[in-house]
Amino acid sequence: MYAGVLAFSFVLLWFVSGPFFKFSEQWSLFINTGTTIITFLMVFLIQNSQNHDTKAMNEKLDEIIVAIKDADNEFIGIEKKEAAVLEELAHRHENV
Repeated sequence: MYAGVLAFSFVLLWFVSGPFFKFSEQWSLFINTGTTIITFLMVFLIQNSQNHDTKAMNEKLDEIIVAIKDADNEFIGIEKKEAAVLEELAHRHENV
């Protein structure tokens, strides 16, 4: 929410400042560079989040396949666990 308001305010400020800078190339380059950098960083953030969620889902499915009768409570809420815990669980299932 706050990031959206901040981004909108930044673009509005940039747009309003256009007449003062006579819509120069530097004026345009400033916003283009900023949006490119932010987009680049957001791609990595989203990809990291998706990888974490996918790994957690795969471990949950592995637990269901390995132990249908007595599912391990350790897998409840696994999507909230750290990457190191997910790696340890994945290693444990590779050796089953």
